[in-house]
Amino acid sequence: MFEQVKHNLETIAGIAIFPIISLLIFFTFFVGLGVWVFSYKKDTIQEMSQIPLDDNCIV
Repeated sequence: MFEQVKHNLETIAGIAIFPIISLLIFFTFFVGLGVWVFSYKKDTIQEMSQIPLDDNCIV
C-alpha cells in the first residue's frame, strides 16, 4: 500500500519541499516554546502553582 502512495506522491512536481517546510515549522514551534518556558518569570510560575491549593478560588 505504501508503494502506491509513494508512487503517486513522486509524480507531483515540487512535492519534496513539503517535508522540509513541515520540519521547519515543527522545529521553530518547539524552539519557541522552549524559549518561552525557560524565560518565564519564576515568581509567576510559583503563583500559578499555588492556585489549586487556594481555598478562596471560585470554581
